Amino acid sequence: MKRVFSLMAFLLFLLGVEAQTKALTIQRPKLVVGIVIDQMRWDYLYRFNSLFAANGGFKRMMGEGFTSNNTLIPYAPTVTACGHTCVYTGSVPAIHGITGNAWWDNQLMRTVYCSEDKTVSTIGSTTDAGQMSPKNMLTTTICDELRLATNFKSKVIGIAIKDRGSILPAGHSANAAYWYDSKTGDFITSSYYMKELPAWVNQFNKRKIVDSFYQIGWKTVLNKSVYTDYATEDIKAYEATPFGKEMNAFPYDLSKFKGKDYGKISTTPFGNSLTVEMAKAAIISEKLGKGDVTDFLAVSFSSPDYIGHSYGPNSWEMVDDYVRLDTELGNLLSFLDASVGKNQYTIFLTADHAVAHVPGFMKENKLPGGIFDDNTTRKELNDQIKDKFGVNLAIESFFNYQVTLNHIKIDSAKADIDVIKKLIISGLLKKEAVANAVETSKIMESTLNKTQREMFANGYYPNRCGDIQIILKPGFIEGGSTGTTHGLWAPYDAHIPLLFYGWGIKKGSTNKENYMTDIAPTIAALLHIQMPSGSVGKVIDEAFK
Repeated sequence: MKRVFSLMAFLLFLLGVEAQTKALTIQRPKLVVGIVIDQMRWDYLYRFNSLFAANGGFKRMMGEGFTSNNTLIPYAPTVTACGHTCVYTGSVPAIHGITGNAWWDNQLMRTVYCSEDKTVSTIGSTTDAGQMSPKNMLTTTICDELRLATNFKSKVIGIAIKDRGSILPAGHSANAAYWYDSKTGDFITSSYYMKELPAWVNQFNKRKIVDSFYQIGWKTVLNKSVYTDYATEDIKAYEATPFGKEMNAFPYDLSKFKGKDYGKISTTPFGNSLTVEMAKAAIISEKLGKGDVTDFLAVSFSSPDYIGHSYGPNSWEMVDDYVRLDTELGNLLSFLDASVGKNQYTIFLTADHAVAHVPGFMKENKLPGGIFDDNTTRKELNDQIKDKFGVNLAIESFFNYQVTLNHIKIDSAKADIDVIKKLIISGLLKKEAVANAVETSKIMESTLNKTQREMFANGYYPNRCGDIQIILKPGFIEGGSTGTTHGLWAPYDAHIPLLFYGWGIKKGSTNKENYMTDIAPTIAALLHIQMPSGSVGKVIDEAFK
C-alpha cells in the first residue's frame, strides 16, 4: 500500500513539474515580420487614408493594432542605410557605424559603400551586385539577438530590391538576405550567406515576373479625377522623367523595357508587388513560422523611394504608389493569416526616412525652400583653398551633408587646417541655402538648437564622417531642378510612421514622442530576448496587451 501511495505521489510530482514547466515556457509569436517602407512620410497615413481600402494593409493595422503617431528619427543624415540599420539595431550611426549610404573612410582614404564587401562573390548572377555583406555594421540587430536567444534555431531572412534594405536589417547571422539585380531581373545573394541559391529562388527567378509587369504597364489604379484632390497636375516641369523624356505622364508604357532594362521596375509600384511575391515565396519555401521557435522575415519596400525621388510627395505617381502598396500589404496580411495563422505573427511597419517636397513645388506655392548646388560649392571652395594654400582638391567629398578634407594633402603642404576650416565655413555661410556650418568634432560645444545638436552628434562616427557639418535651411535640398531628396534633421525628413500589429499587440495609439531606436528594444521585450548590442532605445510599453 505504501508503494502505491509513493508511486501516486511521484506521479503527482511529475505532473506538477510538467505543469510548472509549461507555465514557465516563454510565449512568442511564430513569426515576426519587420516592414520598412523606403521613404514614407508619417502624414501619408492620414493624407491618403480615405483612399486606402477597408481590407487593405494600412487601415487594418491602424484599426486593429497600435499606432505611434509621433515617432521621430534621432540622428542625421536621414538616409536609407542609416534608417534600416537604426530600426533593427535600436542604435544610432555614432555607435553602429553606418553613417550614410556611402561615406569617405578616413582610415582607408577612399569612398566606402555601406554594405560593400569585396571578399565575397555574387551568388545568382555574373555581375558584381552580390559583393555585399553586413560587415561594415558594428553592432548586432534584433534578428541577430533572436538567433542567439534560440541557439541559432530561428530562421532569419531579409528581402528587398535594394541590397542595403535586405542585408543590414537581417544582421550578421542571418540565414539569408536576397536583393534584386537590376541588370538581370533576378533576386541574388552573396557567398557570405551561401554557396548557391536555393532551388525555390531559382524557380522564382525563372518566372521573370518583371517582364509580366512591364507588359501590363503603369496606369492609374483610380479614376483620374480622384488624383486632383491629393496631388498637383499630372505633368510638372519639376518632376523627373525616369522612363524617358517622352513619357512624362500617365499611362506609362513599359513594354519597351521587357527583356532589356530590368532597372526601371524599381521606379514603379510593381517593385512593391515583386517584393511581396518574393516574401510569400520565402515564407512558403523556408516554412517560416512553422517550427518550434520564432522566425523573422525582414522586408523592405524600396520602390516608394525611387518614385518619391523622381516625382515627389505631391505627385500622381506617389498617390498611385501608396494606394497600390496598401493593397499589396493587405494581400500580405491575408497570406500570413492563411499560412502562419491569424494572431500567430507580429508585424511592425515603419520607414527608414521621410522626404522633402520638391523645391519647384514649394516655389510654386510660395513656400520657403530651394536647391543647394553642392557640386558647384565644392568646386568653388576647392579652388579657393588651392589659390590660398596650394592644396589641390583638398575637399574629398560632400557626403551626407558634411565636408570631408584630405588631411594627408593638407599636412604635406604644411597648411593650417584650422584656417582652411574657417575659410570653408565662411564660404558656406554665404550660400542662400545654408543656415549654419560647424565643425563635426565640436558639435556638442556649438550654439546649435538642442534637437539639431543631438541629432548631428548621434550621426557622428569619426572615421566615417567629415570635418564640417552643413546645415541647410528648412525646405532646401541638395540636387538639381527636378525631383527631391531627404537626409536632413527637419521633421519632413525625420517624422516617420510606426505601426505594431498582431500577436501580443493591443489596439490603440499614442501621441507620445517615440523614436526609431525604440523599435528594436520593443520587439526584444515582446520576445523576451536581449536587445541589440548597441541599442540606446526604450521599450514602447503601451503597445503590449
